[in-house]
Amino acid sequence: MNAEIEVELERVSKRFEDDGERREGGGPPAALQDVSIAVAKGELLVVVGPSGCGKSTTLRIVAGLEEADGGSVRIGGKSMSGVAPQDRDVAMVFQGYALYPQMTVRQNIEFPLKMRGADPAERKKRADEAAAMLRLERLMDRLPAELSGGERQRVAMGRAIVRRPRVFLFDEPLSNLDAALRQELRIEIGALVRELDATAIYVTHDQVEAMTLADRICVMKAGKVLQIAPPRTIYEAPATSFVATFLGTPRMNLIEGKANGDVLSCGPFALPRPEGLGVLPDRVVVGARPEDVRLVAEGTEGAVRFEVAIAEPLGAETHLVLAREKVELRARAPGFDPRPPGAEIYVTIDPSRLHVFDPARDGARIA
Repeated sequence: MNAEIEVELERVSKRFEDDGERREGGGPPAALQDVSIAVAKGELLVVVGPSGCGKSTTLRIVAGLEEADGGSVRIGGKSMSGVAPQDRDVAMVFQGYALYPQMTVRQNIEFPLKMRGADPAERKKRADEAAAMLRLERLMDRLPAELSGGERQRVAMGRAIVRRPRVFLFDEPLSNLDAALRQELRIEIGALVRELDATAIYVTHDQVEAMTLADRICVMKAGKVLQIAPPRTIYEAPATSFVATFLGTPRMNLIEGKANGDVLSCGPFALPRPEGLGVLPDRVVVGARPEDVRLVAEGTEGAVRFEVAIAEPLGAETHLVLAREKVELRARAPGFDPRPPGAEIYVTIDPSRLHVFDPARDGARIA
């Protein structure tokens, strides 16, 4: 990365006591293991992973709300060792709105500036600017109890904006909202961060938020960083089979197989070996995105018969779950296509778009 680095974590580790659970060495389980992340100035980095993978712990360590057991954190090139949260020049937006119920919207937004001793005129000016960005002008005299969930989250964002911090930290800010509100605010957050030219780290378990918001995505699992890359790279060249299945809806199909010369035998398929793979292990896992599973007519060369297990018509397309013996495939069909369970269907897999992973190396991609 050639851009100026605003936030940097270098080999950060963290352990928590957890109901007496211990690893082989006798210590508590690791929440973070040698996590290294660099966020460029003006970048929006989205951190994703399953529950318990360490993404919120990473954010809290940047904010100073947790202390790392090892490694270092730098913001603006300055070490954060011993620096209190209020002195780190970061603003955090939480999953819970954390608004003061007895204060009006204006008072909540102005509160960080009031605590810093800002002049009342300056507080009002900054609060009005934030309210205009977030479409809160007509709500400034209301109490939080009089607001919807989306409006409360906007107020929480406004409270962060008025501080004009060096770094914004978002910890699953939309998870308490319904689907329509999440979509609306997701768009607003992306536009807002870029309008402010802000540096931001955004934690979520929602892959749609990750793919649509991020300049780059950081995928974590079990306290480790598996891949950091732009959304397109994550989707088209996932570093591991876990990354491949975590990003993408429906998820990528993975079929156990083996290499036989120029052929990959996986389940009922015999697929040509992709070019440029070099030496392959005897056992591989072959991945295919649902859009690369082609629905074809019976008798088409290479076609394999499956049965429809589940059909999910979504309007513009239909997601299909197909079954044959122990193999399950996910595919997309155009339009509204509610095929009944048990219906026969023939498919091929586009061999030019295969992904091959090594199960002996934690599912690492074979380049």
